[in-house]
Amino acid sequence: MALQFSTVTRKGPITIVTLSRPEVYNALHTDAHYELEGVFNDFSADPEQWVAIITGAGDKAFCAGNDLKWQASGGKRGWGETGFAGLTSRFDCDKPIIAAVNGVAMGGGFEIALACDLIIAAENATFALPEPRVGLAALAGGLHRLPRQIGLKRAMGMILTARHVPAREGLELGFVNEVVPPGEALAAAERWAEAICAVSPMSIRASKQALMRGLEVSLPQAIAEQRDYPAVKAMVASQDYIEGPKAFSEKRKPNWVGK
Repeated sequence: MALQFSTVTRKGPITIVTLSRPEVYNALHTDAHYELEGVFNDFSADPEQWVAIITGAGDKAFCAGNDLKWQASGGKRGWGETGFAGLTSRFDCDKPIIAAVNGVAMGGGFEIALACDLIIAAENATFALPEPRVGLAALAGGLHRLPRQIGLKRAMGMILTARHVPAREGLELGFVNEVVPPGEALAAAERWAEAICAVSPMSIRASKQALMRGLEVSLPQAIAEQRDYPAVKAMVASQDYIEGPKAFSEKRKPNWVGK
């Protein structure tokens, strides 16, 4: 697939997706959304790729959200079934996805980050859901994910004022996992991805799926049903399920194959 608005780099089992519209602070329009949907479809389906990182080109912006100038000039707003950037409505990917935020993450850009499993932010990163300032609302998941991740009152404080939150405050609020010096967000995200790849990918997928599905039901139901989840069944039936205990008993590093 020829890419116009993003780039994809693979480092072993790690896929790095870079939003590449720096002239508009990596804001996204319809064509970019559909392109990214294809990119993440490919990542999800590739058994050799275990973790993805999404970041933005340049040091000023991760993603400024919806390309309002493009929309105002007559561009039709829209995206596919998997949502903004192919991520915000993607609920069937059990592989970890990390946001490496380098600069502004506004509106849809923040919603992309919230849809990821981890957020690594440079000190110059800024987060906000500013849609009410332009007569819109954060309907690509932000209104629902933010209160689930940091609590109702804290989320209301951000949403109702549309205020900008710096990276350090994001860490204190709980939606940022780590803050690093400017220019180091991607390197730090790769460090996290490498740490994830050091453990069994089958276990990681089972864990993510059990966690996310478990949040949708009561605790007793989650515990009772988790062994029937597809990723948990796949883990138990995998080569990695045998390799892990075997490597431990032989006092050696496991050779994970992800199947």
